[in-house]
Amino acid sequence: MSLLALLQIACLALLVALLIGAGAQDLRTMHIANGFSLAIAGLFVVWAGGELAAGRLSLLTLGLAVGGAVMVFALGAAAFAVGALGGGDVKLLAAVSLFAGPAGLVDFLAVTAIAGGLLGLAILAGAPIGQPAVAGPLRARLRRGLPYGPAIAAGGLWVAASQAVS
Repeated sequence: MSLLALLQIACLALLVALLIGAGAQDLRTMHIANGFSLAIAGLFVVWAGGELAAGRLSLLTLGLAVGGAVMVFALGAAAFAVGALGGGDVKLLAAVSLFAGPAGLVDFLAVTAIAGGLLGLAILAGAPIGQPAVAGPLRARLRRGLPYGPAIAAGGLWVAASQAVS
């Protein structure tokens, strides 16, 4: 096995660890530290460098990946402005979008949305996820915050698995 292949495996393993850490932190505290998003973005630089050196990534695809992440960040910032997403969620979405690239961006966002929907349904059903459970009517449960980090982590794990297979 070449050193570039080992580098790629190590990057994907670290991505998985960072995603799990970010999801777990958000689940516990309703906050995602900036360090997770910065580490994932930095890890992407190393991973992309290895992919470029191995000839498995073109400069065009790299540019499209960065453009897609910028687009996800812009849409996430709009969602943040209206209170639909937290700031940490937006940054984590954009960072993981780098790894998804243009070919996997829609799949990443779809898996994330499905996982987020399942989390929302679980909270509505009264599962003790995130903040302490709110007793009372459905309206009170709907006003609770949704820790979206685990959903983003699920989408990111999908991306990591897709990159490992290809």
